[in-house]
Amino acid sequence: MENEMTVDDLRCDWEEDGELKVEQLDKFVLSKGAWVTIMFLYRERQPSGDWSESKCRIQRYKKIRGKYSIQSKFNISSAKQAHMIVDQLQKWYPQT
Repeated sequence: MENEMTVDDLRCDWEEDGELKVEQLDKFVLSKGAWVTIMFLYRERQPSGDWSESKCRIQRYKKIRGKYSIQSKFNISSAKQAHMIVDQLQKWYPQT
């Protein structure tokens, strides 16, 4: 299939009227296959034109006929929330 997408093609950048509104800073693939889960680090352009603090988004995709379609997403909106999630996960899944 010529137009088959790969996980490398998946990004969270977004433009509106030729202006970058969401800039992807980094990407980490959590799972691959027919269902793909990716964690993106990104920032958003504010109405003032400045960039926001970095944020994290976890997106889940399903591959249908060679194309990935977003099925769900969750935004981690602050460093505080990110640390709270990490702390709780470490309680649930302590290192052995």
